[in-house]
Amino acid sequence: MAEHPYSSLPDHRFWRKAVTQTPPFAIDPILSTPFKISLRDKVATAGSCFAQEIAQKLKASGYHYYLAEQPPEGMSAAEAERRNYSMYSCRYGNLYTTTALLQLFDRAYGKFQPELVHWVRQEDGRIVDPFRPSIEPDGYDSIEDMLAERERHFAAVRKMFETMDVFIFTFGHTESWRCHDGAVLQQAPGVAGGVWNPAVFDFHNMTVSEVVRDFLASVDRIRSVNPNSRIILSVSPVGIIATYENRHVLESNSAIKAILRAAADEVVRSRPNIAYFPSYDVATAPPNVARFYRDDVRRINSFGIGQTMRLFFDHFTEREAQTAKIEPLKFDVAAEAESNSRIVCDEEAIETA
Repeated sequence: MAEHPYSSLPDHRFWRKAVTQTPPFAIDPILSTPFKISLRDKVATAGSCFAQEIAQKLKASGYHYYLAEQPPEGMSAAEAERRNYSMYSCRYGNLYTTTALLQLFDRAYGKFQPELVHWVRQEDGRIVDPFRPSIEPDGYDSIEDMLAERERHFAAVRKMFETMDVFIFTFGHTESWRCHDGAVLQQAPGVAGGVWNPAVFDFHNMTVSEVVRDFLASVDRIRSVNPNSRIILSVSPVGIIATYENRHVLESNSAIKAILRAAADEVVRSRPNIAYFPSYDVATAPPNVARFYRDDVRRINSFGIGQTMRLFFDHFTEREAQTAKIEPLKFDVAAEAESNSRIVCDEEAIETA
């Protein structure tokens, strides 16, 4: 046979050998990682709701999930969970876009102060933070109370960025709502506070270059205060709940995921010590789709979570060297279903507002 560029490539480069002829449970696209997570590493998480799955497994397996924003002393565990103290490493809620992450850093360090200060919740008149309107379920008595809580939150965010060892961020969306000064909202106006007014708020759908630009800017800012931080990037395999684009939601979902996946590929090539975790790639592989998704074909089921988390711990942690110290992961279907029910996706409020 004639020699050609593909003649001597290993099996994992060929679909037939690496996918078609591999049992679905054995498909593993991770060949290597630039670093490993040790039990001593402070691991912080942010991004879309899928990042919460990683956080829960880290806590359950004995790794140091970094909770930089702690609940007030004396608050019960149930109340702390209700008020979203364990949702992420700080109480910022879901950061669906890379611009939201960038602006979180800039706001926490006083580099950007949006003109919008507060919202009033229409159903009860309570004050909410427009940049995390669902984080405090009871709202605030006054603007002053909200601003004081926001300053405490920003102090925790600064602490997290400056002292974490590993930062896990999940790309979730490209569609966003913005104020005229460019401030990005976590939820559409009117969903969890504020009043929808097209003269005040703008819809924006990010391009690949914008996703890359804002995430790399975030990386550079984080490393300006924490030069040794390592980053793990993923793309959420959870489908979008709705689209504002004038097209079918399926088309928008495909476009959004393609943009985010292309951006992730560009990001990991641009800076050292940024690793890509292919949760999206595994979940959406043709042999796995029917097995990994719930009946709504949008969210990942317990089996899918279990399979993707196994890959994460097999490749991104020092599991083999520390097996005796690590609590074994239990992937019980009932327990996983209960765990999934605690995942908070702010985007879902669109359907209930």
